[in-house]
Amino acid sequence: MANSPQAKKRARQAEKSRTHNASLRSMVRTYLKRVVAAIESGDQEAAKAAYVAAVPVLDRVADKGIVHKNKAARHKSRLNAKIKAMAA
Repeated sequence: MANSPQAKKRARQAEKSRTHNASLRSMVRTYLKRVVAAIESGDQEAAKAAYVAAVPVLDRVADKGIVHKNKAARHKSRLNAKIKAMAA
C-alpha cells in the first residue's frame, strides 16, 4: 500500500489511467466485432462501411499506445483482406 503522498497520487493516477485505457480497448474490440459480423453476414458494403469506421479508431488508439501499432496494422490488414476476398 502506498504511504507517501506522491505514491498515493500515483496510485490514483494509475487507476484512472487504467480504467480509461480499458474503455478505449473495449471500444476498439466493439468496432472490430462490427466489421467481423458484417463480413460473416456476407454484406460487402456493410463490411466496407464498418471497416472505414474502425480504421481511424484503431489508428488513434495505436498512436496513444493503448494497443501496439503493429497489432493495429495486423488487424487492419487481415480485415481488409477478408473484405476483398468477399468480392472474389
